[in-house]
Amino acid sequence: MKLEPRFPDDVSQEDRELLERRAARLREKPRESEEESVLWAAEFPVGEDSYALPLDTLRAAVPLKMVTPVPLSPPHVIGILRFQGQILTAMSLSSLLGGRGWREDPAVLLVVDPGLGGRLLALDCERIPKPVPLPHALVEEALARATGAVAEVTLPGLHQVNLLDLRRLMDRRASEKRDA
Repeated sequence: MKLEPRFPDDVSQEDRELLERRAARLREKPRESEEESVLWAAEFPVGEDSYALPLDTLRAAVPLKMVTPVPLSPPHVIGILRFQGQILTAMSLSSLLGGRGWREDPAVLLVVDPGLGGRLLALDCERIPKPVPLPHALVEEALARATGAVAEVTLPGLHQVNLLDLRRLMDRRASEKRDA
């Protein structure tokens, strides 16, 4: 049984052909719109630059006022805090990144899991990060070019996000301590 389209009698042949083409297009199977896979990241400013952490490493954002200073600690250590029954080290992200300055005073601590055996740590931050999707293809390119703990991901519109590899950042800090 073949389906025949029904048209009102007053429709011109040209309109009929146009409607048939539209109907044929609608009957076609939709193209598999291959959604580009993305890495969800938490983006936040550090001075004039934009940084991001993979969202799966972020555990919480807590007020900086929860930190207890530790006398005679290294310059990159802000202090300690209690989080869900654990004592965490609060570190200055600006100092870990090589002394880049802040645009405004940090007000938030990001509790993160750098993948070091389940040990959490906290990094100071100017404000609560916002979630952003980073295309995996661009992330992979940036990681292939990166030589350190920061991979520069250039998004469309020339917006640059510096993706942090916390494990490398902490490993670098540990190797600097051993060398001193």
